[in-house]
Amino acid sequence: MIAENLKKVEEKIANACINCGRERSLIKLIAVSKTQPVERIEEVLDCGIIHLGENKAQELRDKSEIVTGNFSWHFIGHLQSNKIKYVIKSAEFIHSVDSIKLAEEINLKAEQISKKQKVLLEIKTSSEATKFGLETEKEILETAEFCLTQKNLELTGLMTMAPYSDDEQLIRKCFSSLREMKEMLSSRGITLSELSMGMTNDFEWAIEEGATMIRIGTAIFGERNYN
Repeated sequence: MIAENLKKVEEKIANACINCGRERSLIKLIAVSKTQPVERIEEVLDCGIIHLGENKAQELRDKSEIVTGNFSWHFIGHLQSNKIKYVIKSAEFIHSVDSIKLAEEINLKAEQISKKQKVLLEIKTSSEATKFGLETEKEILETAEFCLTQKNLELTGLMTMAPYSDDEQLIRKCFSSLREMKEMLSSRGITLSELSMGMTNDFEWAIEEGATMIRIGTAIFGERNYN
């Protein structure tokens, strides 16, 4: 099932790339393996996936001790300072830096293990109360500038979560807002390579709006069992 699902996802990625004139090689497909058992994660790796995403710190810690190989872990969930210790060893990318304080704590933990930690700033582009992230241009710029001063952080991009909706205009506005924030930072001399946006329900729109990382769970693994 996973192989067949991946084939369908890849076809949609290819079509989205054709629609906007982008190269498929510019987009990292992150298979979001939250709640998935180790066997299914190994199955997706056998299909050629090289990026895995987790949104719970302890789950990433536990899985990374069992599942190893030539792939990258991405931490994509909300991160509390006291949980950094669970992700710092295994996560190549942390997508959810939403404050200077958190960036400072990640830098400290990375320094303790002599690691240069790749991070993305999480930007709140929707009005949903359940979403986290930096909101104003001022705080985005200040947090980005702070990250650049930390010797154990490598600021690589921006991340956002669109609302769960079938309103294409609303969702595209979130994605274009993130792209505009990247352009704003570029105009201030801060050049970033990654835009992490788009999930199962909206990743084609995200690609057309400039995503370089898409985070896909259900479309690859099927509906999750939360029991």
